[in-house]
Amino acid sequence: MITRLLLPVLVSLAAMPLAAADSEGRLRPLFAFDAPDAAAKWQAVNDGVMGGRSDGRLRITPDATLEFFGTLSLENNGGFASVRSTPTPLALRAGDELVLRVRGDGREYSLNLYVPRRQMAFSYRATFKTVPGEWIEVPFPLDRFEATSFGQVVRNQPLVPAEINGVGLLLGDKKPGPFRLEVAMIGVRPASKAQPASQGRGDNPIPADATRRAE
Repeated sequence: MITRLLLPVLVSLAAMPLAAADSEGRLRPLFAFDAPDAAAKWQAVNDGVMGGRSDGRLRITPDATLEFFGTLSLENNGGFASVRSTPTPLALRAGDELVLRVRGDGREYSLNLYVPRRQMAFSYRATFKTVPGEWIEVPFPLDRFEATSFGQVVRNQPLVPAEINGVGLLLGDKKPGPFRLEVAMIGVRPASKAQPASQGRGDNPIPADATRRAE
């Protein structure tokens, strides 16, 4: 079970182009969703591959965001729904920090990183908590991701940033029912500009009321 949770920060995005770099050029978008072929670069992968019955889907909204939605089911030993990007080099480096801008439903999701490995169901994973109906910005230092296979931690598999060729979003909180996560942008803050981590390593989930509201 992956329990490392990252601290989201509530932000006001009304005056900020969602896919643009920030005022100092520190944030490079990796995935924005305003292109006509944006949906073609993503695919749903649900527990049906293992006999489960979860239904996770994706669509591009009129607001040029990616919506990951559906129903999580625990039937037939299932329990996960996910979407992931098609493989493409992301040119990441040690010390980089991924940044996710999302609006969720209060559930706990995972950001997955993929590398070209033959090991089944292998990814690097970090978990984050959403705030119902609120846009939040979540930083993901690359050294916070843990290697996993079938949801279990795999030891002695350090992440090599240059190998990362895909990202994904996964819901597997063992709570059956509908879900919805909207993504405005996935970007990277280069190593020289990355902010100090706001949370130490640990296994304690961060409560929703620990988020910091923007002024």
